Amino acid sequence: MMLEINGLVKKYKDFTLDCSMKVGRGCITGLVGENGAGKSTSFKAALGLISYDSGDIKLMGKAPSELTESEKQQIGVTLAESGFSGYLKVKDIVPVMAAMYPGFERERFLSLCRRFSIPQDKYIKEFSTGMKAKLKVLAAVTHKAGFLLLDEPTTGLDVMAREGILDLLREYMEEDESRSILISSHISSDLEGLCDDIYIIHEGKIVLHEDMDNLLNEYGLIKADDSRYTKLDKEYILAVRRTPYGYDCLTDQGRFYKENYPDLVVESGSLDETITMMTGGERL
Repeated sequence: MMLEINGLVKKYKDFTLDCSMKVGRGCITGLVGENGAGKSTSFKAALGLISYDSGDIKLMGKAPSELTESEKQQIGVTLAESGFSGYLKVKDIVPVMAAMYPGFERERFLSLCRRFSIPQDKYIKEFSTGMKAKLKVLAAVTHKAGFLLLDEPTTGLDVMAREGILDLLREYMEEDESRSILISSHISSDLEGLCDDIYIIHEGKIVLHEDMDNLLNEYGLIKADDSRYTKLDKEYILAVRRTPYGYDCLTDQGRFYKENYPDLVVESGSLDETITMMTGGERL
């Protein structure tokens, strides 16, 4: 495992994070939830940047505080609330990255800056939010890291730029099948076509963990009026939401309901609907 978080509890005055999750070697794992759900707090705890009240964290097999400098260099990070100094230019970052990371790929970094239209002679403080976001990802993927922890890496990007970054992450994984990524987002479409598995976090708690293929192929959204809902076998229902016409029901066994209730409307599963139901519906 590249990351194991077991029973992590971090208490604030008006918020408590209480979660467990794992990221396997060779996997892209997504963490999705609304703003304030606990995604960034989970990342900071995993990296040893904040203390926590209880639980156990293993990053590449060790507690974050026990990692050696060479092991830390194997980790690429983007955090939503941090970045490079605004008084630097891209050309100033190159020697800094080279000094910090023996594996820094200078030519590849500069090539990617050109590919993603990042100017080299402009102060970072003059960059748009999207340009700053792209720069952080480019730095993370160009020092031969084996594990990326990317907190909201596509924030501030338009659709085309987001897809470009996601393609870059796919390229990163294809270069070495032992690499792993933990990526968070509140944009479900970013993760649906990228991740092997997904965690949904809501109000500090993991409310669902599922393989992405299983979610897209086996999950379903049942739409039933009051009469049909009453007669429905609820064994495979995960969450229910009242609607003007009756009920929406999220199931992880869509095929069962299609075969046994042919008069029911059972829509194919999607990450967006799953998030909506698991965070806004009544979980059974």
